[in-house]
Amino acid sequence: MDGKQAKVLENAEGTRTTPSVVAFGENDERLVGQSAKRQAVTNPENTLFAIKRLMGRKFEEKSVKKDIARVPFKIIKADSNDAWLESRGKKYSPSQISAFILQKMKETAEKYLGKKLQKL
Repeated sequence: MDGKQAKVLENAEGTRTTPSVVAFGENDERLVGQSAKRQAVTNPENTLFAIKRLMGRKFEEKSVKKDIARVPFKIIKADSNDAWLESRGKKYSPSQISAFILQKMKETAEKYLGKKLQKL
C-alpha cells in the first residue's frame, strides 16, 4: 500500500505479473514465475502449471484424468486419494505448489519494502 492506495509491484524480472508456474531443476533448484516458464520447453516434466485446477480434486475424477492426458508433468494419487504432483522423485500437494508462488510474492514485497513481513 502506498498511503491508502494499493500498488502493484514489479517482480525481479521487471514485470507486474508473475505466472503461476513452478519448476524444479537439478540439485533441488526451484524456479517460480517467469524463470520457471522460460525453461518449460527444456524441462517440461518438472515444470508445473495450472495447479489450481487440481486443488480439492480426487485423483479418480474425470477432470483430473483429462488433465493427466494434457500435461507433461506427473499427476499422482496421494494416500488421501487426492490429485498430487510428482517432480524429481518428490511428491507435492497442489497447495504446496501454490505456497511456493505466494512465497515468491512475499519475497517481492519484502524486497520492495526493505523489511521482512511478519503478518499478512
